[in-house]
Amino acid sequence: MPTTLTSTIFPNGTSVPVLGQGTWHMGENAAARSQEVSSLRLGLDLGLTLIDTAEMYADGGAERVVGEAIAGRRGDAVVVSKVLPSNASTSRTLRACEDSLTRLGTDHIDLYLLHWRGGTPLSETLEAFERLLKDGKIRAWGVSNFDVDDMEEIEQLAPGRAATDQVLYNLSRRGIAFDLLPWCAAKRMPIMAYSPLDEGRLLGNATLHRIAAAHGATPAQIAIAFVLATPDVIAIPKTGRPDRIRENLAALDIRLTNEDRLALDAAFPPPSRKRPLEMI
Repeated sequence: MPTTLTSTIFPNGTSVPVLGQGTWHMGENAAARSQEVSSLRLGLDLGLTLIDTAEMYADGGAERVVGEAIAGRRGDAVVVSKVLPSNASTSRTLRACEDSLTRLGTDHIDLYLLHWRGGTPLSETLEAFERLLKDGKIRAWGVSNFDVDDMEEIEQLAPGRAATDQVLYNLSRRGIAFDLLPWCAAKRMPIMAYSPLDEGRLLGNATLHRIAAAHGATPAQIAIAFVLATPDVIAIPKTGRPDRIRENLAALDIRLTNEDRLALDAAFPPPSRKRPLEMI
């Protein structure tokens, strides 16, 4: 267990650990449900209070897993969920939120995100978000998979209201470091980084293995440590295995050296120009 579980703060004052728990692909296999629930509960026990999910994941199945994990201990968790673009009109967002609340077994969602931008005008979605805030159904709202121009539009429509932008960010997907990360930092808006292991694709990299060996760590821990080394970035790796929860947590103790960073930059070059926002 790390000596200090580093936190960051959303604009509404909610403090959350910079290492959270993802749930993408949870709820897809009934045989794995018990272990998935146990994994999330262990994470809560160890201080990983932020749990990220979405109505899209397993058609609501992941939200049901989260609901079971937080049953009887809702106060221990900061729950993030997302509405699909196909449900992003004002009326459909209100309905989608109610459905998510039912699956989660709670009366509020701590942070509610638009999963990615679709054809519905943002003003309609934001109208629903503000109504949900007023009614106490959500505590804050934000977006996911939004690039700088999208964030600037959000800022024009609702200055200072968005709590976060959840985007793809890992060693091999570093494009946001050129412009989106600095933009959010200037607004004091934490970023949520999904797929910090690039869905496992990073784990065979020779440079990661070499640096991991030097730290007595695993390649996964080095990849997570890289993401966590960026101020006000929250990593949300998904795992349904309790042993991996402990492994992820230990990444908080890793301090990458200058030599490590140079080696990682050589293996995974940082962006030198604007790149299209990547998504998985």
